[in-house]
Amino acid sequence: MKTIILCLLTVLTISSCSQSNGVLIETSNTFKISSTNSKDSIILKAAHVVPTKNQYEALKNEFIAFIHFGPNTFTRMEWGNGKENPSIFNLQNLDTDQWCKAMKAANMKMVIFTVKHHDGFVLWQSRYTKQGIMSSPFKEGKGDVLKELAASCKKYDLKLGVYLSPADLYQIESKDGLYGNGSSYSNRTIPTQVKGRPFKNKTTFKFKVDDYNEYFLNQLFELLTEYGPIHEVWFDGANPKSKGNQKYNYLAWKELITTLAPKAVVFGKQDIRWCGNESGGTRASEWNIIPYQTNPKTMNSFSDITADDIGSREKLYAAKFLHYQQTEINTSIREGWFYRDDKNQKVRSVDDVFDIYERSVGGNATLLLNIPPNREGKFSPTDVQVLENVGKLIKETYSKDLLEDAKGPVEVLDEDEASYKLLTNSSITITTPEPITINRFVIQEAILTHSERIEKHVLEAWFVNDWKEIATATNVGYKRILRFQEVTSNKFRFRVLESRSQPAITKISAHYYKTRPPQLTIERDLNGMLHIQTKKHDFRWKPHGEDISKNINSGVEIRYTLDGSAPTKESELYNEPLFLKYGEVKAAVFTKNDTGSIASSVFGVVKKDWKLVDVDSEKRQHEAVKAFDSDTDSYWSSNTANTHHLSLDLGKENNLMGFSYTPQIENSKGMIESGILKISSNGKSWTVFEHFEFGNLINDPTKRTHYFKKAIKTRYIKIESTRIAGGNKNAAIAEIDFLVQ
Repeated sequence: MKTIILCLLTVLTISSCSQSNGVLIETSNTFKISSTNSKDSIILKAAHVVPTKNQYEALKNEFIAFIHFGPNTFTRMEWGNGKENPSIFNLQNLDTDQWCKAMKAANMKMVIFTVKHHDGFVLWQSRYTKQGIMSSPFKEGKGDVLKELAASCKKYDLKLGVYLSPADLYQIESKDGLYGNGSSYSNRTIPTQVKGRPFKNKTTFKFKVDDYNEYFLNQLFELLTEYGPIHEVWFDGANPKSKGNQKYNYLAWKELITTLAPKAVVFGKQDIRWCGNESGGTRASEWNIIPYQTNPKTMNSFSDITADDIGSREKLYAAKFLHYQQTEINTSIREGWFYRDDKNQKVRSVDDVFDIYERSVGGNATLLLNIPPNREGKFSPTDVQVLENVGKLIKETYSKDLLEDAKGPVEVLDEDEASYKLLTNSSITITTPEPITINRFVIQEAILTHSERIEKHVLEAWFVNDWKEIATATNVGYKRILRFQEVTSNKFRFRVLESRSQPAITKISAHYYKTRPPQLTIERDLNGMLHIQTKKHDFRWKPHGEDISKNINSGVEIRYTLDGSAPTKESELYNEPLFLKYGEVKAAVFTKNDTGSIASSVFGVVKKDWKLVDVDSEKRQHEAVKAFDSDTDSYWSSNTANTHHLSLDLGKENNLMGFSYTPQIENSKGMIESGILKISSNGKSWTVFEHFEFGNLINDPTKRTHYFKKAIKTRYIKIESTRIAGGNKNAAIAEIDFLVQ
């Protein structure tokens, strides 16, 4: 009881002195939780956990670049094995200015360069290994990619960070490798002096470490003293192979980094954590006040934090330490971390990257987007185009604050990040001289002085003498971007519904994203249910599961017709799948001011009751039933032979007027250029009734339709190939459809 009273008196005393600024106890980057702390006192501490200045500056970067480059670029592998001959890195040209120009156009603020991946190959002129660029053909072994990039960063005003992989397969696989070699821990001086290669920086360190940690510290010393200011050091937790129970002495690395790069944050350690996926997925509530069982300031190793709920009150109650640790949403613009090719390796769409940007930056995190250079030492044109268009969208949407002439608390409307409005009644009302139309609203807490406190909030707009709810969300932190259907009003109210302490708001702004009507796809499933949805971009690497178009294009409507006419704003509104027996469907997206392009598709006999009569052959995993499963991603493929056929029972007699053939697009094999159609009354005796031919399938592998010379009534039908495109022997069908008269 005495402890409780003393704590209460202390809080009341501090409160009476500090209630004007909302700081009830001294803020800290890390708080220890004692066994006597009540739930209320734990939440009070959580409301005073703040980022370091370096962490705050890192959050302000918002959108940063990752670059994976090295032997894997030339071997087309995601991970090397450490046994690569340095000659594989046969770089003939390098244009780091082009990289930085594209990154700057995307509105990025920093680039993190992979100076050494898990294979151990280094991309700078290190004194401590020959497994690197110094042994490659690039500039006869005299090249230095990091040096050129550092110069380009300075030219384009970009910050620079380095990714130095702790894992090192070369040092594991080499006969004299240092990784896990069983060396003893002894006092060592860093940097280790190398004859003829003195350092201009005369700082030295003494650490008790083994051979590999000495090697790693030496390389860190080079990177942090010879390439200009380094603003982030990135450590991956991946460890493809281990040896000799090798341990990393991170506390020694940390001392060296803190001394030599005083403005740097460290990823994978105390400053920045992994988001838990590589797909671009984000949490609905991304708290940066993280519960720990051990003091993060003294931890040598950090485990990945992958749970969906990582910072709710319930999680905090179980903590022994509360620590500020933000996250980076790291993903790649391409399918994979390293460049492979421009044909088969897909690139994210502009909308996808922009959506990830808004969910990351607008969800209290930083977006780290990987752009892998190609074998010509450049970003590929497609990647550059995406970056430029994303940057254009960011600038068009967020460069103008529609509240610049508004009336309200000056602290949240000015551009002074040091000013803030302490909420005494949990709400802020803002009025504009004239009604404005918005669909984005940005809120920022004063986290550097007041931590992250808001747990739930709502945005309202004034309509016809009443407040109408526009959007709700949970925490705010550094930044929350609310996205919603466009509204027009001259009065807006931001209300905090739940908080950990008195919230302090440093900035509020309103914006407008010009909705672009997306393209549509019209599909029908096996049971005849019609699905109309926005067209999905072909990108299959680590899917994040988000509906991109729905996220960024609020307030769009899909209208459709079934009579062949062009849809208008008065046509039927599509809300959910509907049954379609057969016929032509046309659909389009309508926004307030624009109409999208019309999508159309003709559907034939519903496939629910179709049965396979026979097939000449089929490959494993490409069975004949996949030719009529209403899924164009799957397909039937025959074994190699001269002629092929597929016979079907359509379930009942139908009056057919034509058929459609969709080729598989996984590769160029099996495309049926010409063939014969046969019918039967019993599925046994067959009669030829039509020949068909499709041209240029390899170059244009799209759905083709052949209309019969006259309609035919049948239940059983057989398609037989007579010629396969490109001289191939096997036949393939992604989907076959029969059109009804």
